[in-house]
Amino acid sequence: MDPVIVVGAGPVGLALSLALAAQGVPSVLLDEGPGKDEPRPARTVVLREDTADLVERLGCPALHDEGLRWAGWRSVRRKQLVRAVPLGEEDGTVPLPSPVHLPQHALTGGLRAAVAAHDLVTVVPFSRIDTLEQDAHGVTVHTREPGSTWWRGSYLVGCDGARSTVRKLLDIRFPGRTAVERHAVAALRAELPWPGEAVLHRSPPWRTGGAEVTARPLPDGVWRLDWLLPPRGELVTPDALITRIRDTLEGWCGETPAYELLDTGVYTLHHRLARRWRSKRAFLAGDAAHLLGALGTQGLDEGLRDAENLAWKLAQAWHQSASELLLDSYQAERRAAVAARLRAADQSLPILRGGAGFRTLVPGAARGHDTLLADGHLGCGPLGAPPAYAHSPLSPRRTEAHASVGTAPGAPVTDVRVTAPDGKTVRLRDRLGLGHLLVILVAPGTGVWDRRHWLTAGVMPRLVDAVDSLPVNAELLVTESYPGATAHTVLLVRPDGHLVAAFSGVRPAELFAAADAARGGGADTAHDDQARTTTSSDRTADVN
Repeated sequence: MDPVIVVGAGPVGLALSLALAAQGVPSVLLDEGPGKDEPRPARTVVLREDTADLVERLGCPALHDEGLRWAGWRSVRRKQLVRAVPLGEEDGTVPLPSPVHLPQHALTGGLRAAVAAHDLVTVVPFSRIDTLEQDAHGVTVHTREPGSTWWRGSYLVGCDGARSTVRKLLDIRFPGRTAVERHAVAALRAELPWPGEAVLHRSPPWRTGGAEVTARPLPDGVWRLDWLLPPRGELVTPDALITRIRDTLEGWCGETPAYELLDTGVYTLHHRLARRWRSKRAFLAGDAAHLLGALGTQGLDEGLRDAENLAWKLAQAWHQSASELLLDSYQAERRAAVAARLRAADQSLPILRGGAGFRTLVPGAARGHDTLLADGHLGCGPLGAPPAYAHSPLSPRRTEAHASVGTAPGAPVTDVRVTAPDGKTVRLRDRLGLGHLLVILVAPGTGVWDRRHWLTAGVMPRLVDAVDSLPVNAELLVTESYPGATAHTVLLVRPDGHLVAAFSGVRPAELFAAADAARGGGADTAHDDQARTTTSSDRTADVN
């Protein structure tokens, strides 16, 4: 079969090609640029726990080499500390996952290095497409000079950014809101009072502080500072930005410390959502499908989740053929999740930016507003938490055999320790992204047994037979415990880490039905489920 064509070699396109390669699917990555990125220290990204784990699984070392995990989160209003939150491990507990902050060019460079080491990914620089044609068996695109070429692929994914050529060639509308927020940004090296902690300062008491300024740490004493600007208004001149920097550092440190200015910029954030994310054999992902970023939300996080969600479905289609329902589920799940994120941000903006008519929804206390802002920055709540696909068309019908655990169906599973087929104990997330389902038995006490003994003990032989009989490939794992689960609970998990279902004991028929639902019913199934399931994207109102 022809490779998958990925258009756009930013972080999302690179991650998608690597995720496909991890599942044995070749891809051609059409890069409009020269294959390298200019360093921009002021252009950084924040990755949440799930997307950071994805990047690590794809073989990108930049998170360790050039990224920093925040040690804490600090909120200040005027001169008063409102909230201080420790992040990451502390005395054996994990109060909140610690985001990873790194320059975007470092992330892109790390992903490019991982791609260069992979035989299944072919990168073609200076390749801008101008023609896209589809038929029943594949997609054909043309790239113009200097490398005028026709390319043939089994599927195509447009990861080519906000001005996506793929989206325009597919004639897909991209409605939304322009200039939702504006920020002046500076990257500088200095000693600030909170090493390793991210700081949000609302209504700072100095004249040039504006409504809000954020400081986010990077390695080697580097910080990214963001000042919220009026949506329309002042032009930020170099002199005005230097004044802001000096006043802010003096306000935080008591006097302006020595600092090294590395980079500056002004960024305008938009909120947009493509009407469709799939057109026959062509798909949209990342900024080509959605734009968001106000109130600390991270568009790249959502783009990486697009790549992870789509990769295993395309891999199923490439290796074994797939139902239309499975391929449609990408749009149903991901578009609905991003639309919910956009709605949450748009509903919060008037509250946090002083709009009339909404202030009564949240008490005026600084702590209430801080919680909303912290959600976006820390990856919590409706503004930041990883999405759950509770209404996915791939969800199995619930039966009496289904059990309730600490993870709701459709939500990301907890990263517990599991015993792998080779007998090693690993993180559950280490087994994701390999193209097969995971079946996990909760069996207290098995951690002290040799695998060769308990494979033939208790319920294991029956469960092994049930897994071998599933309609798709699956890997059997064992864990000592799982939040909310009792002994002999069986979990079925998708390749992207979302829970399909949990069962009380070994239930071969129910496990088979759930696995069949998770693959969209199979390529030859007439989709009766489509009559009972309206895709979430069709039910979702456009964000305007």
